Amino acid sequence: MKVTVKLIGPLVYEGGFSEKAVELPGPMTAGELSAFVKIDKKRPTIITRNGKAIANSETVNDGDRVVISHIYSGG
Repeated sequence: MKVTVKLIGPLVYEGGFSEKAVELPGPMTAGELSAFVKIDKKRPTIITRNGKAIANSETVNDGDRVVISHIYSGG
C-alpha cells in the first residue's frame, strides 16, 4: 500500500523529509503512520487525509495524501 505523506514545519526535521511517497507494510491508522515516519507519539499533531482532518484512530487507504502538521495558532 502506498500513500503520500507531507510533513509541515518542524516535523520536516523530525521526519527527515518534506513530502514523499511511502510504501506501507499493511493497513495503518493515522497515528501508526505518524510513528512509522518517525514523528514522536508524544508530539501533538493535526493529521489530514485528502484535505480533511482525521483522528489518529482512522485508517489510511492506498493512494491517500496525508498531511501531518504540528499544532499551531496565530492571529
